Amino acid sequence: MNIQKITTIVCASLGLLGVVFLFLIIGKGDDAIEMSAMQGDYGSVSYIILLAQLILGIAVSISLFFSIKNLASDKQNLKKSMMGIGAFLFVILIAFLFSSGVETPMKDGEVLSASGARWVETGIRTFYFLTAIAIGAMVFSSVKKLIKK
Repeated sequence: MNIQKITTIVCASLGLLGVVFLFLIIGKGDDAIEMSAMQGDYGSVSYIILLAQLILGIAVSISLFFSIKNLASDKQNLKKSMMGIGAFLFVILIAFLFSSGVETPMKDGEVLSASGARWVETGIRTFYFLTAIAIGAMVFSSVKKLIKK
């Protein structure tokens, strides 16, 4: 059996299982599901959620496997990818160094630790830095094209 037949059989069986779960939910009805959920019983809906999580896990695993496999097979692409990852980590490091953390009270009464606040600020600063880099790259590319003409 080749990989295409296996993939087709797995996709068809997961799709059929999803249809069965859907009909079980539809057959039970909205009101019954709401009443069960109010009492803490999410049984009828949780099966389809677990199926969705399983399908997502399979898709992510296969995507990662083939991406890493393709990167490992071509040394030049691997080098470019590692340089890109390194540059991204460098931007995160710079954002972390510019960030400071202060304990922050939250709405629910809990307190966000100084470390947690620093990581949140690091994420925000990373977003700003990457946005500035992207805009700068677009401007640079446009100016370079204008100068060539």
